[in-house]
Amino acid sequence: MNTVEPIRDKDLILDFSDYLKEKSTRDYVLFNFGIYSGLRISDILPLKVRDVKNADFIIVKEKKTGDTKRLVINDDLKDIIKKYIIGKRDYEYLFPRAKGKSVPITRQRVWQILNKAANEFEYKERIGCHTLRKTFGYWMYQDTRDIATIQDIFEHSSADVTKRYIGVNQDTKDKYIKGLSFKSKR
Repeated sequence: MNTVEPIRDKDLILDFSDYLKEKSTRDYVLFNFGIYSGLRISDILPLKVRDVKNADFIIVKEKKTGDTKRLVINDDLKDIIKKYIIGKRDYEYLFPRAKGKSVPITRQRVWQILNKAANEFEYKERIGCHTLRKTFGYWMYQDTRDIATIQDIFEHSSADVTKRYIGVNQDTKDKYIKGLSFKSKR
């Protein structure tokens, strides 16, 4: 399995979001849900309208860990969700397959959606379902520099694991290597 990267360019995040909104409201909301919540795709896809309707937070039983997590819904995401669920029934999946509302889309479909958007913008980094979660962590770190809170949100064993996961270690290494020079500074 290849490692995927966060989206490190805010303009590109906006481009992806606008592109997906133009193509499919469902895909637009899914993308934003991922980058604003930091949840794994396996925890996003089973959500139903009732889980987010008029909610300030959601309760998710994580598929990977089995842990129950309370997650506040960011105000920007809340606005997106509010508009998206108008006319939807409480029992409907938030991200249903196009051919029926009784089953959510698959993680493979999410991968296809993200890669199609990446190709549209000639985005060269490896992208996949974890890109959404990593993008959340990367930008939270850029905004706060609070690796301990991000580590806690992701339930990682150490701050080093979290930094590696969100790509901060790689950014630091790249910066230092690019800055290395043996030329005389006269």
